[in-house]
Amino acid sequence: MRQIGRILFSLLVFVQTASVHADSALVARKDVQTFMKEMINVHHFDKKQLTAILREAKFQPKIIESMDKPYEKKTWDVYKDLFLTQQRVQAGLEFWQANQAALERAEKQFNVPANIIVAIIGVETLYGKNQGNYRVLDALTTLAFYYPKRSEFFTKELREYLLLCREQGVSATQFMGSYAGAMGKPQFMPSSYRFYAVNFAGKGKVDLMNEDRDVISSVANYFHRHGWTINAPVAQPAIVRGARYHQLTVNNKFADYSFQHLLATGVRPETTLSNHPDKAGLIELLTPNGEEYWVAYPNFYVITHYNTSPQYALVVYLLSQQLQNKRASA
Repeated sequence: MRQIGRILFSLLVFVQTASVHADSALVARKDVQTFMKEMINVHHFDKKQLTAILREAKFQPKIIESMDKPYEKKTWDVYKDLFLTQQRVQAGLEFWQANQAALERAEKQFNVPANIIVAIIGVETLYGKNQGNYRVLDALTTLAFYYPKRSEFFTKELREYLLLCREQGVSATQFMGSYAGAMGKPQFMPSSYRFYAVNFAGKGKVDLMNEDRDVISSVANYFHRHGWTINAPVAQPAIVRGARYHQLTVNNKFADYSFQHLLATGVRPETTLSNHPDKAGLIELLTPNGEEYWVAYPNFYVITHYNTSPQYALVVYLLSQQLQNKRASA
């Protein structure tokens, strides 16, 4: 099957580049040459075909601007209002209703709740309406070779993208995505597409752009593989007292503290849980009225594998709660 995929990929490359005016500026660069050698020597790409693909790539300066001004730099009150809208909740309920069987199947197979899966897809693309306007090839080459502080990461993703296109037998110029090169309704980076995508629809290859069953199963698998614990809490609003909580590091990438240690430093969840995990972290969010605090549990940090921003993880959780409550009361 891989050999057939390589043949199809080669034919597509030949057809798409036959009339393209070559621009050798990018492929002549030393760092690009190093990348090409890896793709040729390690992953067995044909040099002429790979050169033709990279000559198709176009530098997009607006992508650099977007990387330096992400939504996550907005204050919490502004950020949450962008995503916690009636439109998104209603669209989520409709998506849940239309895909109930696939969501139940995913929940049973991967032990990830439907409301979390639906919330992720809603925050990422409003259920497929906003999948991105950049060619993934352009986004990844721009960030791999014109954005030094994240070059290593995006060079890896460019490699994974070219491998994905070869495996799926499609042109590297075909896929559209975000300014960061994320793809489809769940906005998977190419590495996640290759390693976590699941074919629930059984159509031969995973389709995260159009096939909701594949989207649902892939998001569920991603969360499962990153350690989601079913029926465990995600986060609670908190009150801080005294000065000892200043000893804590806020917005860490992991649940670094014992729950008892948080209590001892003056951090108190606003409500009591009988099943709170032993480990937790403290989230601090900026608002015009001061700081807002949340106790975050391991499931919260599973969400941050999808996007490292604590604002992102919290808005996914809050949307999931809104969806669950609305559905329960319907």
